[in-house]
Amino acid sequence: MQNLSIEQGTRFVNHLSGQASPYLLQHVHNPVNWYPWGEEAFVKAAKENKPIFLSIGYATCHWCHVMAHESFEDQEVADLMNEAFVSIKVDREERPDIDGVYMTVAQMLTGSGGWPLTIIMTPDKKPFFGGTYYPKHSRQGRIGMVDLIPRIKEIWTNQKDKALESADSLVEAIQRSTQTSASGIEGKELDAASLDLAFMQLRDRFDFEKGGFGDSPKFPTPHNLIFLLRYSQRLSHNQNAQNKSLAFKMVERTLRSMRLGGVFDHIGFGFHRYSTDADWLLPHFEKMLYDQAMMALACIEAYEVTYKDEYKQIAKEIFEYVLRDMQSPEGGFYSAEDADSEGEEGKFYVWTKKEIFDLLENDLANLLCQVYEVYEKGNFLEEATREKTGANILHLPRALDEIAIELKMPLPEFKDKLETARQKLFALRKERIHPLKDDKILIDWNGLMIAALAKAYSVFGEEQYLQAAEKAVDFIQAEMTSSETIDPERRLFHCIRFTDKRIQDKEKFILKDAFLDDYAFLIAGLLELYQASFKVEYLQRAIDLCELALKYYQDHEQGGFFISSFDGEKLPARQKEIYDGAIPSGNSVMMLNLLKLSAITGRVDLAEKAQQISKVFSSQVSQTPMAYCYFMCGVAFALGSNSQYGNLHLVLAGNEVDQELQQMLSLVKEIYMPNKTIILRPSDESSLTKLIKIIPSIKEQAVIDGKATAYFCFDGKCELPIVGIEAFQAKLKSLCFHTIVYKANP
Repeated sequence: MQNLSIEQGTRFVNHLSGQASPYLLQHVHNPVNWYPWGEEAFVKAAKENKPIFLSIGYATCHWCHVMAHESFEDQEVADLMNEAFVSIKVDREERPDIDGVYMTVAQMLTGSGGWPLTIIMTPDKKPFFGGTYYPKHSRQGRIGMVDLIPRIKEIWTNQKDKALESADSLVEAIQRSTQTSASGIEGKELDAASLDLAFMQLRDRFDFEKGGFGDSPKFPTPHNLIFLLRYSQRLSHNQNAQNKSLAFKMVERTLRSMRLGGVFDHIGFGFHRYSTDADWLLPHFEKMLYDQAMMALACIEAYEVTYKDEYKQIAKEIFEYVLRDMQSPEGGFYSAEDADSEGEEGKFYVWTKKEIFDLLENDLANLLCQVYEVYEKGNFLEEATREKTGANILHLPRALDEIAIELKMPLPEFKDKLETARQKLFALRKERIHPLKDDKILIDWNGLMIAALAKAYSVFGEEQYLQAAEKAVDFIQAEMTSSETIDPERRLFHCIRFTDKRIQDKEKFILKDAFLDDYAFLIAGLLELYQASFKVEYLQRAIDLCELALKYYQDHEQGGFFISSFDGEKLPARQKEIYDGAIPSGNSVMMLNLLKLSAITGRVDLAEKAQQISKVFSSQVSQTPMAYCYFMCGVAFALGSNSQYGNLHLVLAGNEVDQELQQMLSLVKEIYMPNKTIILRPSDESSLTKLIKIIPSIKEQAVIDGKATAYFCFDGKCELPIVGIEAFQAKLKSLCFHTIVYKANP
């Protein structure tokens, strides 16, 4: 039955009712007659000869809320919009393909982008005007909605030919921009010089006092840190001790500064989206799943290099937050938590000094206020006036051990007192009105969290992390994968929410609306999960998904991958993305996936596909490689870890319950060798048969003399097998990976 827009008392119900997206549902009672993206809206616009007002945002976007309150909830603005346009709302996290195309338009027209994204376009999806946030009334050089809408209406009514001409020109420009600037697969492959340039560019932008890159705002960009760790490792034999040390110092300074600052939630844990200042003090308070996953990965790798418990602790705190607040009972991970509650940004997270003294005993309250710099006037500034509000963002001016020394308190007692205070504040905060939780589940972001949890299990050995990762994979397989009876390929479904009726009706759909990132990030998670558990089914599923990505998303003429599948919805352009922004791009992740799968399986064709990605984007990346740091991790893998050994491929054979084999696994998992791949030869016949089908060479790499046996290969060159734990330990010690801190028997 058609979903008609009707008046219900003073509330207006538009065409968004019944949608699953939390973002769209936030606008269901706007007086704007919103439509979801779909044929109904485009047919209506063509029939009524109206342009389309396209508004793109997401549920936890602060400025999306601001524009909604100012304009979309305002009857005057709504009346103007309803008369002039057919209006469409899109959740960018549900439809990254739509967002990508029209964000390119905004950037072309204005030189910048962001959300909310505002696009005016023809009924056939061709844009002719774009921007971001618009207030109701014009101010400070920014046009307001009440002035903008009549102008657009006048242009459409009296100068429509010019609007259509502009739209055609923009579409041509978008299509040109999606074509990679390199000469296809004949482009030049990136080399070690691009890694050096990426490091130098990051170094030149680095804030050596506070950590992070640039001034303000400061974003986590953990893939920058992951690249720097790998770059530091590459310098093991380059006689460049200064750059090697500097690269790692940049990582340590950033991780420590972020953990001390207000960008970290000191009461409930997890990282906020970014810091609005250069000191990591004042955050934009939303929490994104992908930030937690990528920050955890960076901390785990920093721990692998140093074995410093502070990095392990940060990762564990992130996981405590995620497993407590962001995992559904069924296993999938939710997307985000809002910055706003009760209409105010950060209200859930900040504290007045009075609140703390009302809750805690005086001695404990004084200690907490002294340690976390809580003041009567507060340190949280009102956004518009920049005046102090009396509210405080908890943060640490120095590390806790330094503060304990200053206060002349034994560190264990000091930490115990602070933990007691934290738990009491956390219990009180639970009673506050919580920010909105965007509880839709996205495969791509879940893939990142699966990778982080699997990596944590490998390094820390804590079973709960493996269980959480496996539960998420099981959920995706059960609920976000098409049924084999109607789709033998078992393709993925990008997004799901438990109020979405499509879950109940899943058998009626061949689900084809996943995107490249879903395949790329889930493959990465499955590969990490295989390296953690050595269950053959995870490796097989990673290979199956890789084949689907190659079939439906690969550009077979120039190389690289498109965001959307060739049989997906047709938009003005089919884009490729390589920029590693808030999260790595799908092409960057796929490049590393292909290299790892090639190393594991011995399939040269996969390495060649990865090489094509390097070539096709080389001219785009080579000028500013610091903007493509995860891509640079793939380049580093392709080039080999260092000049002496290259990439390590290790096969271990033995009975899984054998103590020596478990010791071998434990040792090699803990050592920081990001360019290593490990295969465990199963002892049971069923699993071995399955693995031999994937890796035929594994058949010959058997146990020798009944003892745990290791087969070391470096860049395709295999050495004689090593038998027993003592010989294995000696071999690991002989590997001159410069960043290795050998934990056992240093």
